[in-house]
Amino acid sequence: MRILDGMTTLPDGFHGAHRRDEIEALLGRHAIRKAVEEGRLVAFSRIVLVDRRRLLDLPTRAAAALLHAGPRAVLTSHTAALLYGCSAADPGSIHVMVGYDQHLPSRPGLTVHYGQYQESDVVELSELRVLGLDAVIAQLLCTTSRSTALACADQALGSVAPHLRGELRAEIDHQLTVRADPRGRRRGRFLLDLATGLPESPWESRLLLKVVDEGFPVPTPQHEVRDLNGRTLYRLDFAWPAVRIALEYDGYAAHAGRQERDRARDADLGRRGWTVIRVTHEDLRNPTWLFERLRMAFAGQWGVVAA
Repeated sequence: MRILDGMTTLPDGFHGAHRRDEIEALLGRHAIRKAVEEGRLVAFSRIVLVDRRRLLDLPTRAAAALLHAGPRAVLTSHTAALLYGCSAADPGSIHVMVGYDQHLPSRPGLTVHYGQYQESDVVELSELRVLGLDAVIAQLLCTTSRSTALACADQALGSVAPHLRGELRAEIDHQLTVRADPRGRRRGRFLLDLATGLPESPWESRLLLKVVDEGFPVPTPQHEVRDLNGRTLYRLDFAWPAVRIALEYDGYAAHAGRQERDRARDADLGRRGWTVIRVTHEDLRNPTWLFERLRMAFAGQWGVVAA
């Protein structure tokens, strides 16, 4: 319960969201009108109020959208992916899906999708109705930006135990097959083929996509370099083992204060015959130098330009 005024307390509701008629019936119309006037409750819509202190919380926004959309609505797309732990998804708008028999306009902060789904396709996460992970990832693979979709697919596969990734991949592929809207299916399968669950950040997934889109062979993610005794010496973000070319993404948080160690590591890999190319966030924004360096590396190994 939250203190509303000196005499009245506000229940937590549904993650801080409330149907206006229900909370008015509980606490009285006058108390609720006063809370709205004072800014302690904020109108999400004509029928839904939200505790201002929780206004930016994803579960609160999602709960408000579900209350607004009705009891059969389900969270989908980016919002569902975020609730499954896919941080690469876009938190800007809450995405809900409703049936074709319902008319619910999209508006700023609320994106409405129309589709058919069974209750067996819906799971509850923290009491929120969410479309199944396989269907959510399939939807993103077909509809949202390719880099974001691949990053979410990698995060989804990475969220399950390695021996279960093949099963989840097959379920996502099935969802691509049965999608009512065939648009984006081909690109969705291309992206799913690239997803492994092994990249350690969304930026690594985006790096992979840029390299493949430029025409280079698909690299091996998280390749282990071993010594003669089979002991793992290094794990490379991406590698082409046959020609000993490695790509390492230098995220600021992961590599802050590690420059000396990284230089020593690269030098040792160089002595073992590896060419190491380090990639920064700026290189992803403007990859011209990255592609040129890769072409030079492949030309040096194969005597031909790879892309």
